[in-house]
Amino acid sequence: MKKKLLYLVHRLPYPPNKGDKIASYHQFIQLKKDYDVYLGCFIDDPDDWQYQQTVEDMCAESFIQGLNPKIAKIKSLSGLLTNHALSLPYYKSKAMQHWVNGIFAKHQIDAIVIFSSPMAQYISKEQAKNCRTLLDLVDVDSDKWRLYAAKKAFPMKQIYQRESRQLLKFERAMARQFDVTLLVSREEAKLFKKLSPETAEKTHYRVQGVDAAYFSADSELKNPYPKNIKAIVFVGAMDYWPNIDAVIWFAEFIFPDILKAEPTAKFYIVGMNPSEEVKQLETNDIIVTGRVEDVRCYTKYAHFMTAPLRIARGIQNKVLEGMAMECPVLATPDAMEGIEGCGEMCHFIATDPAELIKMGIKLMQQPKQQDKIARECVLEHYDWHKNLTKVTELLQ
Repeated sequence: MKKKLLYLVHRLPYPPNKGDKIASYHQFIQLKKDYDVYLGCFIDDPDDWQYQQTVEDMCAESFIQGLNPKIAKIKSLSGLLTNHALSLPYYKSKAMQHWVNGIFAKHQIDAIVIFSSPMAQYISKEQAKNCRTLLDLVDVDSDKWRLYAAKKAFPMKQIYQRESRQLLKFERAMARQFDVTLLVSREEAKLFKKLSPETAEKTHYRVQGVDAAYFSADSELKNPYPKNIKAIVFVGAMDYWPNIDAVIWFAEFIFPDILKAEPTAKFYIVGMNPSEEVKQLETNDIIVTGRVEDVRCYTKYAHFMTAPLRIARGIQNKVLEGMAMECPVLATPDAMEGIEGCGEMCHFIATDPAELIKMGIKLMQQPKQQDKIARECVLEHYDWHKNLTKVTELLQ
């Protein structure tokens, strides 16, 4: 008979079509091998309601609650009055708390896994004391807010600085309460140990993975691009500020010089929910697709992928997926942070726009290459099952 595990996630872990959902989905599948999983999560994208039954069928029991981002942002302001991080009231729900309390009343829960720090607010010390507990912070979100603040002006700068301070207090408090704190990469774990030295001994890291059979250049996919163009592609959720910042920077400071050198170049921004700022980038040479049925075809037939992130935490799934599909990647060092064992393929990495322009032109003026080394790296180092066995081991 399987043990029972409570899994709390800030967003429905299905379908695995964006960064955090890719990781939470594969972690969910890994946990199901050894546990009956009781899942509590939110849905903040109306399109995801169609998958509710699929997820419920995989659980021993589940509680899936809708979350309206606009209303949640207003609720989050209560954190200013209670001296809490704004992220906590954003995800606060009496109904979710009632369900969690009911699970402990009805079942002997053996283990608790929290995915993303705000979900830890639902677990009391009393509930946790007889369980093995694991807090998967994913990234050090408090430091991400610090980086956001550096890019903003008053008053958002002050709000983001406050969020960084208050969220770090909460992260440290929860790390003291839980048996294990987990981060997405060696670098993130090292940073959190520095910020929370009192919990350093029980702080560990896991590694992302890629479904390399799915993300393969051998997949039969239709070319989405017009003939006689050389496409540069960026893939990512386009309502996420680091992605917005990245494509604006690339479109304004890097792509124009690449286009001058190679007039057949087109820049495709591929991803769901493009913000107004991203939509305004669209020209004859910059195409904003919005949500697409299959991102793989855009990656497979691109001349190269770009990941010009200036703010990044953890490991970028979009980069690993591009590597798995043997697509050359033009990126900043921030976008490549945490990706290990792939030194030979990192020929197109730079911070300076002039260097990125030079590398981009070089890529455009040569025939499209298949980066075999990149795929070999993914196959060797980024297998989901192998990397997530660490989570299972830490729960024993």
